[in-house]
Amino acid sequence: MATEKKPEKNNSQSEQADSLPPEENDGHFEWTVSAEQAGERADKHVTEGLADPSVSRSQVQDWIRSGAVTVNGEAAKPNSKLQQGDFIVVDIPGPEPLEAIPENIPLDIVYEDADVIVINKPRGMVVHPALGHSSGTVVNALLYHCKDLSGINGVKRPGIVHRIDKDTSGLLMAAKNDLAHTSLAEQLKAHTVNRRYVALVYGVIPHDRGTIDAPLGRDTHDRKLFTVTDKGSKRAVTHFAVTERFEDYTLVELKLETGRTHQIRVHMKYIGHPLVGDPLYGGRAGRTLGMKGQALHAGVLGFVHPRSGEQLEFAAPIPDDLEHALVVLRTR
Repeated sequence: MATEKKPEKNNSQSEQADSLPPEENDGHFEWTVSAEQAGERADKHVTEGLADPSVSRSQVQDWIRSGAVTVNGEAAKPNSKLQQGDFIVVDIPGPEPLEAIPENIPLDIVYEDADVIVINKPRGMVVHPALGHSSGTVVNALLYHCKDLSGINGVKRPGIVHRIDKDTSGLLMAAKNDLAHTSLAEQLKAHTVNRRYVALVYGVIPHDRGTIDAPLGRDTHDRKLFTVTDKGSKRAVTHFAVTERFEDYTLVELKLETGRTHQIRVHMKYIGHPLVGDPLYGGRAGRTLGMKGQALHAGVLGFVHPRSGEQLEFAAPIPDDLEHALVVLRTR
């Protein structure tokens, strides 16, 4: 990245400050802060200065922290207050080259256009390459199917805006370009994406509905697991409603307000009703009813289309093994 020195502040430069718009050269921008812009936060000023709808304020904050934005040739902070005549340089990082290998893996495509794709992920399929899963993932399949995917999440997770666990089935959205990725990520951050799950849990839940507001963090005894804790945790909120009760089981619909790793699985264990078939958080021994993984399905996904502004909502039927388990319970 180019390093810029702070230009000397002379009278002629101060007089020109109000008339220097951002100048671009292949992702490199530079401009001078005007008198009217003095006092603005650096992140707000740069976001408005770039005037690119695909660039969010949170993205600019990341660039500032990484050193891609300098003020008078020096690193700044997102909340730094600017002064008249400050010299701003922005070097937008290019997307990392894609390293995951395209693989001809069938996808259950629920919706697709030039900006987004929504798939119904089968249980057992990993979302993106990671240690022990370098192939056979959703990303590998998407790279084969799509000509383009957003590069914001780098070489291992192109296009991936959110994830669902390997052994959770259901709806997953991916972005085909950075504009779509930024919009969908902002919607997730603002908790406006409608994500509803179906789960079969052990025990009979007495309440018709409820909210679990309990922070999640790493389990100090097993770093692969998460638990409800006040130490090093993040707020996690899950809303649930009972759909059907059986003798020893309950079918529930869950709506995520936040999207922490293993959130539903940990929260349901926390209230004493772990998911049927969950190998990590199943808690007590119980019949799995033929489930081949945890009985959790991302059944509904709704969001605002990043380009058209249209509200979209999709639904996917529960997998066959969960349907079979429910038939068994209903015919007892």
